[in-house]
Formats: sequence, structure tokens, C-alpha cells
Amino acid sequence: MLPSFGFTQEQVACVCEVLQQGGNIDRLARFLWSLPACEHLHKNESVLKAKCVVAFHRGNFKELYKIMENNQFSTHNHPKLQALWLKAHYIEAEKLRGRPLGAVGKYRIRRKFPLPRTIWDGEETSYCFREKSRTHLREWYTHNPYPSPREKRELSEVTGLTTTQVSNWFKNRRQRDRAADGKDRDSRDPNNMNKLPDSPPDGTIKEERSPDSIHGQTKLDASSPSAVYTNLEKASALPSSGYNMLQTGHPVVSGGGLGLNGHAGSHDVNQMLADYQPL
Repeated sequence: MLPSFGFTQEQVACVCEVLQQGGNIDRLARFLWSLPACEHLHKNESVLKAKCVVAFHRGNFKELYKIMENNQFSTHNHPKLQALWLKAHYIEAEKLRGRPLGAVGKYRIRRKFPLPRTIWDGEETSYCFREKSRTHLREWYTHNPYPSPREKRELSEVTGLTTTQVSNWFKNRRQRDRAADGKDRDSRDPNNMNKLPDSPPDGTIKEERSPDSIHGQTKLDASSPSAVYTNLEKASALPSSGYNMLQTGHPVVSGGGLGLNGHAGSHDVNQMLADYQPL
């Protein structure tokens, strides 16, 4: 029994725990204020944890950090105190920046303000998951990547995570594995070609020339309208007497006689050029 108070140290600790669990922060603050000036009492872990909770809700973060950094806490109290430590730093950063923190911003805060060893056992965490929790999840995933709701609840109890966190971990892991399998299949598929077989490394495509291409100009089919028009242009430059062989291989005679393709014609080549309308 504490002198002039009426409660034992165990009873004080019990009252602090009950008021914290009930969320009655104002009543908890008044109770702590009424405690006698006894160093042994104020060093009680339940009392210290209660002071942390009150300091957090009142926005007295300096007091919160001071209590956490200068007193050693048991492992079962670490999750609660770690959450208060991180939330306090998040709130301070958001007030300073004037906007809410995203995932990257919170990650930077965690890196800038690591957990003190008084509320952390030194085990590395990844994305706020303890390595032991991740090991349990990986082992389960190896045997069953689709746990049932009951199994998720069991994993939640084993890992200390919420069922939502467990569900999200399995969902994200399945998506990563599917993406990795897809890339692996694409790399083994010989038909999945992003570039033409003869394309150079820079991705450009060179124009192939046929054997009939002479000095970069492709020989046209003599029966095509383009070839006919081209041959007529060449013929217009020929002398009026005699005949010459065009690319069509047929004689062209000016002033009558044979016309194109061996047909008789009464018009000369210049007149045919004037009358010809390309398709």
C-alpha cells in the first residue's frame, strides 16, 4: 500500500491498463496526475505506457519521445509503443509539409527516425512486417498460395498481422509470381519477336533491292501503267526517223507503222503522250 494514496503498485498498474483499453484518455490523465510523487511508482511499466498514451493524445510528442527513449519496455508492449512513435512522427511531418504523407513519405520518416532500442528488439522489418512474420507467410505460400478465411485468421494470430494484411500479402505475392512466369515464357518463346529477323540492332529496317534494281532504280513491269507512261516519256525524246527499242522490247515507229506492243497506229508518239491519261 502506497502511503497516503490507498492503492498498491499492482492496483495502480491495473487501473492504468483498464483505462487505456477503455479509451478513456481524460480519466487516465487525471488518474496519473493524482499519483503521489513516488519514483518507484512512476517507474512502473504500465504507468510509463499510460503516460505515453496521454502524451500522444495531447500532442506532447517531445514528452512521448523522452519517455520511450529513457525507459526500457517489455517485448509485449513494443507493438503499441512503436505505433505511437511512428504516428507521432507522421503527424509532425504532415503538419510541417501541410499535406498527408504517402507511402514513400512514411518510409522516409521511418528511415529518418528509427525505433529506439527501448521499444524494439533489433529485428529487421520489411514494409513494417517482421522477418519472422514473412517467414511464416512464405512457408505457407509454398504449400498453399490460396489460404481459406479460417487459415488467414490462423496466420494472423501466428504472425501478429491483421487478416487484411495477410490477404494483401498473398494477393501481391501471387501477382508477382504470375508476372515473373509471364516474362519467363516470353523469353523462351521463339515466335515472340519484337523486331524483324534481319533488322539491325538499332531497330531500323533497310530497304531490300531486287536483282532487277539498277543503280537504286527498280525496273518496272512493262505491262503496268507506270511502265507504259515511263516508256512513252523516253520515246518522246527519240529522233523522228527510224525506230528504237524501248524497255518493253517492242519497236516504236514514229509517223505511222507499228505502235506500242506491235499494234498499228497512225499517231506519233508525241500525240500518244498527249492523249495518254495515267490510271
